[in-house]
Amino acid sequence: MTDTTSPVPPADFSSYYGRPVLKPPVWKRDIAGYLFTGGLAAGSALIGAGGQLTGRPGLRTVSRWTALGGVAASTYLLVHDLGRPARFHHMLRVAKLTSPMSVGTWILTAFGPLAGVAAVAELAPLLPQHGALGLARRLAPPIGNVAGLAAAATAPALATYTGVLLADTAVPSWHDAYPSLPFVFAGSALAAASGVGLMAAPAAETAPLRRLALAAATIELVGGRRMERLGLTGEPYAHGRSGRLVRAGRALLAVGTVAALVSRRSRILSAVSGAALVASSVATRFGVFEAGMASARDPKYTVVPQRERLDQNGPTAGR
Repeated sequence: MTDTTSPVPPADFSSYYGRPVLKPPVWKRDIAGYLFTGGLAAGSALIGAGGQLTGRPGLRTVSRWTALGGVAASTYLLVHDLGRPARFHHMLRVAKLTSPMSVGTWILTAFGPLAGVAAVAELAPLLPQHGALGLARRLAPPIGNVAGLAAAATAPALATYTGVLLADTAVPSWHDAYPSLPFVFAGSALAAASGVGLMAAPAAETAPLRRLALAAATIELVGGRRMERLGLTGEPYAHGRSGRLVRAGRALLAVGTVAALVSRRSRILSAVSGAALVASSVATRFGVFEAGMASARDPKYTVVPQRERLDQNGPTAGR
């Protein structure tokens, strides 16, 4: 007769025959940089459109060039991570609305040329006033304005789709944070773009950026707090290397926002604020990336939540 009075200790499940329970993503840190530069490009396009509509030419110019630089760097990092440029081209053969990667590739492809046309239009004053180049000088500004507004229209999707992309994976700390990641990335994008504007745009045109930095910080901090309260899968956002990066991002965001609000027309304070906001966005993106990779490496973040769901729903939950 089997002795049922001696309970068997719960198994300490750490691997599957020496292999990880979940295969970590093959993405390199290029993708963390891609997350940052894509967000910077998107936020800058929005600010560039705002500068265009409110008569702030200096802010418009800085933001348009930043948007172009950000999307160029983002495309390079994505292609570099893919290994061969042809793979990026292959992803354009089909459009799958159910695939965040496919949708994101098309968003990037649409945004890039629009941001490029808007930025190049800023060179119009350098062209001669007569002849064929004179005609280009007259046509470039209105074409650039249309392109700038079109880029701004696609910018929210570019800023947030990477959050959806990460949440669509099986990586525990990314997947469970699906309600918050797009908001965190949107706030981070606006913070970084505001930071560049505060550093490079004329001080007389940066007043809206101070209010935007406050709004961006609010969005990002609320979303970040929700991620840390996920329970077990929220641990990587608060502990280890990833936790240190997330905390650094939060501290830099606070410093940058406060400095922005009190800087007024001080170039020194504006530069400090801008640098802190950009650094905050970098730290946050890399922190989120590292948190996901850490949760994929440690089996407990996959196994323990599964066991908890089974305990709550009964033995038929997995059928």
